[in-house]
Amino acid sequence: MRSSNPVFSRRGFSRDGYAGFQAGQAQAGNPYAQSAAKGNAYAQPQAGNPYAQPQQGTQGFPPAAPPQADRMTMDDVVSRTAMTLGTVVAAATVAWVTNVGLGVALIALLVAFGLGLWQSFKAKASPPLIIAYAVFEGVFLGAMSNYVNQYAPGAAMQAVIGTMAVFGAVLFLYKSRIIRVNARFTRFAIAAGMGYALLCLVNLGFALFGAGDGWGFRTGGIGILMGIAGVLIASLFLALDFKQVEDGIAYGAPREESWLAAFGLTMTLAWIYFEFLRLAWILNSSD
Repeated sequence: MRSSNPVFSRRGFSRDGYAGFQAGQAQAGNPYAQSAAKGNAYAQPQAGNPYAQPQQGTQGFPPAAPPQADRMTMDDVVSRTAMTLGTVVAAATVAWVTNVGLGVALIALLVAFGLGLWQSFKAKASPPLIIAYAVFEGVFLGAMSNYVNQYAPGAAMQAVIGTMAVFGAVLFLYKSRIIRVNARFTRFAIAAGMGYALLCLVNLGFALFGAGDGWGFRTGGIGILMGIAGVLIASLFLALDFKQVEDGIAYGAPREESWLAAFGLTMTLAWIYFEFLRLAWILNSSD
């Protein structure tokens, strides 16, 4: 399973066998199972247990590597995610209080987008880069929230509540296995996300080149339907992120990967928040 987030898709610590840590894989189903002859500390040659180490001299295997303590845990993911989300909230608060204009917000969005792509193509997680992304993403969201809230009072709080509700609902559905993230689910989510992004880009193009509101995706009934679709598609991506975190922990990913997990979750939650903010704007402005 590939992640919804490009930073994860290059690593893919997943049971379904995608690239990233999978190079030189010797054991099917475990992306951390590497050939011991290549000196990989994550080698796990015993089938069925990703943590099992072979006994010295058993079946021709070399001596077992010492236990690895520097592995990703749920506490690592939670703490890093709290740091990145906290940075987004802090930057958003500053942007709101200082009444940052929409021009600066657009620049912050472009910088955040660039930093996100930069991290996506890096071989390893860069905490300073991820925190910088969170700062600029927060400036954009804070400025937009302040602007929307002036014309639709309460929109920002509605978006926060909606985002928290979606996070809790998707987490419950995922943990209870009502949502099963498999290859079919992943293909559907990625196709839906690409289609939605393409529609939004086309609509933006029409709006920028003199077609007013483009195809009407930001107002009225069509805008509401598009907003709901955006929230639903982002929710699918959130389930993909949960899958990546679960598999990373299960297969003993390096601790630094917790920063990538936090990065991915932050991107998806920011997307969900923005969709709810847009929905709140449309619903309040139509009253």
